[in-house]
Amino acid sequence: MQIRIMNPGLLSTVQDMGRRQYLSQAVPVSGAMDMASARIANIAVGNAGDEAVIEFTYAAATFTAETNILISYAGGGAVLKIDNHILLANRPVFIPAGNTVRLVNDSSGSRTYLAIAGGWNVPVVLGSRSTCLVAALGGYQGRALQVGDVLDSLDQLSPISKKIFDALKGEQINQPKWTIAPLPGTGTKTIRVVPGMEFTWFNAPSIVNFLSAPYQLSMRSNRMGYHLEGPLMQRYAAKELLSTAVVPGTIQVTGNGGLVLLMADCQTTGGYPRIAQVAAVDMPLCGQLKPGDAINFKEISRQEAEILYLEQEQYLHQLTYAVQSKF
Repeated sequence: MQIRIMNPGLLSTVQDMGRRQYLSQAVPVSGAMDMASARIANIAVGNAGDEAVIEFTYAAATFTAETNILISYAGGGAVLKIDNHILLANRPVFIPAGNTVRLVNDSSGSRTYLAIAGGWNVPVVLGSRSTCLVAALGGYQGRALQVGDVLDSLDQLSPISKKIFDALKGEQINQPKWTIAPLPGTGTKTIRVVPGMEFTWFNAPSIVNFLSAPYQLSMRSNRMGYHLEGPLMQRYAAKELLSTAVVPGTIQVTGNGGLVLLMADCQTTGGYPRIAQVAAVDMPLCGQLKPGDAINFKEISRQEAEILYLEQEQYLHQLTYAVQSKF
């Protein structure tokens, strides 16, 4: 299966679940900003959840099916259309060769994930197919997609992908009537956090503001991190921190008291104090935020964060069996 990029939009990259095993060697994790949506898109076409997808940031991208293709999409920021025909999200769709698909603006989020049966065939670099833009490695030639790029699927389809393809193939665009329900809590702007290692460095009024006041994503936001506009943090005393480990979801306090929420392409160490860590269960919500969005932080315990994450993982695993039961 093959597509050709006619318009890449603002930023389109190939991503999977990233390369966490190389953090100790200063390689960013990268991967999908909203990993839950990437997995749902894969599950809908019968792939393993960790296959490579295309991450479209906002709308405006277009691509053409060079062959018959079986795709699905999930996430926010866009809906897919062929002429005036809307392709519904969170379900597989068969598209005959020659059709051009457009991503049309949808205000529900910022990133849309396109899966193809088999997964996108780009080289595995350091254990992942993800694009790391800051290091120019992985993905499609280590860069964002451009006009004219041709992407193929892997040849080997899973048994369920073959069944879905055979059930939907024909001369017309075809989708089943069922759809995968979005994750519980999708669209909420309350982000749950666990206190960070330097949480106690900040005075009581600062902590109250952090856990009650809204923070707005500034225009200085990208795959490396989001700068947040809101009340500034103040420390009890002037302290300095040696560079120490950070990961996607770490919330740092800059020298002027501002907040930075680190995301998929973030560095692996930092010298700013870490006031909190976003609970893994809410990282998909963070991945769909866009400049101007206002969010609030809610403190939870590490135990709560673990339980919530396990519940989310259980839900995603159940989806695989649910799709298999349809075919």
